[in-house]
Amino acid sequence: MTEAELEPLFTVSNHHGPEAGRPPALNGDAPHLYHSYFENMYGEQSIFVYDWQARQAILWSGDAGWQPYPVVNGRVPDLKLREEELTWLRACWQAVREARKT
Repeated sequence: MTEAELEPLFTVSNHHGPEAGRPPALNGDAPHLYHSYFENMYGEQSIFVYDWQARQAILWSGDAGWQPYPVVNGRVPDLKLREEELTWLRACWQAVREARKT
């Protein structure tokens, strides 16, 4: 790989305090994972990860303690999400659903 290929494409720090728990450490280069990042106007962060091999999605949210929550049919039953978070989650779910069709 060239030096340019090894440069980070996107980096972001945790905006939540220690009381929010430890954020996940994710490898964005893992070929079997789809990643998406969201930050609302209050700086609250969320990460969506879809595992192509396991056909499962997980959502981490800083304001929900950085715990992994399963995404089931495009929804996270155990979390109350704001409308803008739901819009982003639906877009993530739609992206992986469409990709699975190909």
